[in-house]
Amino acid sequence: MAYVEPVTLAARGVELVPLALAHESGLRAAAADGELWKLRITTVPEPEQTRSYIENALAMREAGHNFPFAVLDAASGTVLGTTSFHDIVPALRRVEIGWTWYARRCQRTHVNTTAKLLLLTHAFETLGCLVVGWRTDNFNFASQAAIERLGAQKDGVIRGHALRRDGTIRDTVMYSMRSGEWPEAKAQLLYLLDKPRASLIS
Repeated sequence: MAYVEPVTLAARGVELVPLALAHESGLRAAAADGELWKLRITTVPEPEQTRSYIENALAMREAGHNFPFAVLDAASGTVLGTTSFHDIVPALRRVEIGWTWYARRCQRTHVNTTAKLLLLTHAFETLGCLVVGWRTDNFNFASQAAIERLGAQKDGVIRGHALRRDGTIRDTVMYSMRSGEWPEAKAQLLYLLDKPRASLIS
């Protein structure tokens, strides 16, 4: 049995469903909103690479390393972006959350905050994770700030860790949250979701 089984998660008009090849056109459209593949510090696929991007994610899911979701508008079924559990280590009861990106119109709205609440709730309260981790580019300051607002702690920086799409070598900033920290973090996420949109995590 896989550590992360197929599941649909939903709240506040946002739905996370297991990623499938059927989401290809929706992901293309989401990435086109803002031409997100032009950002050097993200892994958003160029339009013609969308299918291989999904196929690679599904292969990692089959191997048990990753579980990708399409993020949908629950009312219309429109694909807003994608996010994943990755670097899944059942023996440590640990997952990481990442490979996350959204159409520009969804950024700095409730979408990402809601998705993180859904993923963290599932990780800690259903999967029984002891630790949830995040990693991000050392120049992705918006991502670092958003992760820190979740209540995650900065573990450190792995220097010379990965290649960016432009061929430069990035340092990776690592974060984590332990299960004992989740109740307070959950309360904060719920508080943010009940406040005006200007205060939401991007």
